[in-house]
Amino acid sequence: MQGEWFGETVGPDVWVTCRELIPAGSVFAFLAEHRGGLFPAVAFADMYPSGNGRPSMPPQILAAAITLQALHGLSDFETVQELRCDLRWKAACGLGLHDMAFDPSLLAYFRRRLARSARPNRVFEAVREVVKATGVLKGKHRRALDSTVLDDAVATQDTVTQIIAAIRAVIREVPTAHEVAAVQCTAHDYTDPGKPPIAWNDPGARAALVDALVGDALRLLGHLPEQQLGEKAANAVGILALVAGQDVEPAEDSDGRDGRWRIARGTVHDRTVSTVDPEARHIHKNRTRHQEGFRAHVAFEPETGLFTEVALTAGSGADNHEAAVAQDLLADEDTAVTALGDAAYGTGDLREHLHAQGHDLVIKPPPLKPAVPGGFTSDDFTVDTEQGQVTCPAGHTARLGRPLANGARQAQFKKLCATCPLKDRCTRSKTGRVFSVHAKYDLLKAAREQAATDPGWQAEYRRWRPPVERAIAWLVAKGNRRVPYRGVIKNNVWLHNRAAALNLRRLINLGLTRTNGTWTLTTATA
Repeated sequence: MQGEWFGETVGPDVWVTCRELIPAGSVFAFLAEHRGGLFPAVAFADMYPSGNGRPSMPPQILAAAITLQALHGLSDFETVQELRCDLRWKAACGLGLHDMAFDPSLLAYFRRRLARSARPNRVFEAVREVVKATGVLKGKHRRALDSTVLDDAVATQDTVTQIIAAIRAVIREVPTAHEVAAVQCTAHDYTDPGKPPIAWNDPGARAALVDALVGDALRLLGHLPEQQLGEKAANAVGILALVAGQDVEPAEDSDGRDGRWRIARGTVHDRTVSTVDPEARHIHKNRTRHQEGFRAHVAFEPETGLFTEVALTAGSGADNHEAAVAQDLLADEDTAVTALGDAAYGTGDLREHLHAQGHDLVIKPPPLKPAVPGGFTSDDFTVDTEQGQVTCPAGHTARLGRPLANGARQAQFKKLCATCPLKDRCTRSKTGRVFSVHAKYDLLKAAREQAATDPGWQAEYRRWRPPVERAIAWLVAKGNRRVPYRGVIKNNVWLHNRAAALNLRRLINLGLTRTNGTWTLTTATA
């Protein structure tokens, strides 16, 4: 059942007796004074439906603790140590001078309750309600969009480590798997915590080991008896099936049916990088920066410095692309806004969606890539989508074909290129140029023209797009580039708590206070 806070403390009340020691204008002082208004008990009532049992730690105390934890980037153990030893933390959470706080596991339990509730991001929502009450965003119509890669909390595993770990998990979690493995799995002693003792600098030895481990995995999966599996056992079987096949291909002289395997050339799309956190992914932020982890997305109001929405997703997949997530980041806006973003948000689908919602777009168009270095780009062609034809720089005209599966249409210049003097600047194809027209070509063309010729657009982008980079720096500061938990769900809640804590700190710097039950800002918001 939900515990209530009646103001009783173990020892002297720190906020009452040591107020002058708590930095004025800090998050600690604010929570000490307004914790109950920010996190009222009724806001957590649905998390404690039972009226029976031992009362819990009051959720206001735990909510304040995880807010400070997210702000300072601490572990559960470090958070409890601060609650026990730091007067600022005691005052902020309403603990007495002699209070030893609680066991660190209680924070994990509280987060689990939050994650399983109907409103897992209620700490972020509570701060967002304060933002609305103050009116600080009134008249602020800009929303800068951006994303960043967050490192996962586990070690990246190579193919051998993944297969061995996955086989061990099946042996551990699936009933009767131990007996099956004793007969079918002979490539390695899976009770040995180390790697197989082979000559790791010998390519032949490595290839033979991979072949044997994949064989073990497939035989184990194939000989498990038909049975109803629990969640952990089913996940273990699924992960083994995944890692046993994602990095291998049939051996060079194999037809794939004789059970001989080798490490595949290249990397499979959406590859799992660790059996410990199967949702972490290998992410290419750009050509030179490669990380394993998740992708954090933010919508940021650049004048006030407040996050209006955040989201954490897996690192790969069309549904997790910046342009796809941006629709959700702006979905709760009550009025039309000006959306600012870099080229990652310049897709035709997002532009069409935001235009339909009435938003203004200051989004950088993706750069055009010529088919030949230094040659013509698509803007050097004249495209008439209404008439269904394309005219090339040499003056040749070709008809557009029927839409393909992705909505694009193609114009075939092949024969016309045979004697064209501009061919070397247009295509490398021996058979001639095939010109593809995007399904949203007119929309993208207009965006490129506006970005290139409109001084107002250019000034708006230069002035208000860069502040979101500062917001990203705030988000990942103090070691928060690495997520603290495993999986998308837990880390998404953490990201919302982190953004809530940063927003609260920003509001306090703007003069946030509570007078007669009303949230107000006592200083200018410029």
